[in-house]
Amino acid sequence: MAKFELKLPAMGESVTEATITSWLKDVGDTIEIDDVIVEVATDKVDSEIPSEVNGTLVEILYQKDAVVKVGDVLAIIEVEGENSKTDLDLEKSIEIEPKEVAEIKETVELTNKLVSVKDDFSLSDKFYSPLVKSIIEKEGISLEEAENINGTGKDGRITKDDILAYVSNRGEIPNKRTEKPVTNLKQEPVIPTNVSGEDEVIEISRMGKLISKHMTDSLQISAHVQSFIEIDVTNIVNWRNKVKNAYQQREGQKLTFTPIFMQAVAQTIKKHPMINISVSGDKIIKKGNINLGMAAALPDGNLIVPVIKNADQLSLVGMTKQVNDLATRARANKLKPDEIQGGTYTVTNVGSFGSITGTPIINQPQVAILALGAIVKKPSVVETPQGDFIGIRYKMIVSHSYDHRVVNGALGGMFIKTLKEILEAWDVNQDF
Repeated sequence: MAKFELKLPAMGESVTEATITSWLKDVGDTIEIDDVIVEVATDKVDSEIPSEVNGTLVEILYQKDAVVKVGDVLAIIEVEGENSKTDLDLEKSIEIEPKEVAEIKETVELTNKLVSVKDDFSLSDKFYSPLVKSIIEKEGISLEEAENINGTGKDGRITKDDILAYVSNRGEIPNKRTEKPVTNLKQEPVIPTNVSGEDEVIEISRMGKLISKHMTDSLQISAHVQSFIEIDVTNIVNWRNKVKNAYQQREGQKLTFTPIFMQAVAQTIKKHPMINISVSGDKIIKKGNINLGMAAALPDGNLIVPVIKNADQLSLVGMTKQVNDLATRARANKLKPDEIQGGTYTVTNVGSFGSITGTPIINQPQVAILALGAIVKKPSVVETPQGDFIGIRYKMIVSHSYDHRVVNGALGGMFIKTLKEILEAWDVNQDF
């Protein structure tokens, strides 16, 4: 019999770990190719991990709620055929001292027991390797203590030598964890509130907690300011009403306003590329691609932001297909991890809820976000060669939130002024 290692695959740009949310197969179960074995969650999206082989599940290495790194072996599947070499056989194929092998095995065992404190580490800005976590757990070191240890590894990470040096200088430490609860430095303060017998206490969902943290972090990182502008979209409304039936008949899809606006935003970014940046310390990273994030509402009320890659290269038909596909799969929780990564600018449609405008929070590490308000009919002054008159026009207010550390008011305001000019110049006689 050969053994196949089911590993945590790459989950997209910048995603290095995931939390196991549920095992769909038990040890001893027969597995077929493409059977979903385990469900995992990152701070971006939930994913299913299928089997690549037929066989029998013989071992599960991490339990529910464990945090695992990309490339970690999650489970072992026994398959028919000759024995094959796997990562678990490395100690036989390369020279490793027995003491090191025992240490690695002990690390895995201890890591699997850390479920009770995983949430604490996951909310820390520091990276802790499984070995370092196991030492922290074994020596009864609180997260508050660990946060204050100076790491000598890359990007200030705490290495094995760092934590062992800290332990040796710390004094006599009990070999088991103390009963004192771990203090989480990143936890938001809890404001006391009275709960009566008629109140319902609802636990915030995992995604809700992550969104809350990201939004709070963004407000602390970026200097948010907003600019607003009203756009006359009468030509666009009339053009869409004229072509939407023919478009659906030809393309088999509905033509909504969203792809029209997304295409215009991509054109605007090309005219103002310094809005398509991110900040890294004291440096600005000017992005080479225009990747538009499109905020989409989920059935549970949370939001997810799928990304339209190279949006400036898409025709209106191509943009419409991308928008419709991503929105449909977002609502069905079928997005792939790499489809919510790499955004350089985000657009959110607050008008879909009837709001005339909003002040959205920047999606880090981007520096700006645009909110599209509801399209409403208004009496308006219309200028013509024959003079001014009052007419009924379709108007939309857009708001632009931007990071005033790197985007000044002139750029923030000129960006939406250019967007206004592009949309108001829409040709009502054009084809699609």
